[in-house]
Amino acid sequence: MAEEQLVKTRVVKINSEETWNSFITQAKNQGCPVVVHFTADWCMPSVVMKPFFENLALTYQDMLFLAVDVDEVKEVASKMEIKAMPTFVLMREGAQVDKLVGANPEEMRKRVAGFLH
Repeated sequence: MAEEQLVKTRVVKINSEETWNSFITQAKNQGCPVVVHFTADWCMPSVVMKPFFENLALTYQDMLFLAVDVDEVKEVASKMEIKAMPTFVLMREGAQVDKLVGANPEEMRKRVAGFLH
């Protein structure tokens, strides 16, 4: 039973603009690429993509994976110009370098893999 509790997600849930700024700054300082899933509980495609996103995070250990609920953290969604869910944003040096709108696991996998190189 105790072992199961050790299995944690690598996806960090952002709950405020301050948390967002902190993680983005930290990743920028460490030269760490960031993949962000902008999601909403009421959006079925977003919910369906969640396990896939978690799996990507386990696969790509040297990237930071963040989840932002657009209803909980409106400031960040607005700042990143998120218009639809799910939206996936790839960031480097604190700036957006790619954006994928919609639930497309294969395209997402390709972009994340290409993002590392």
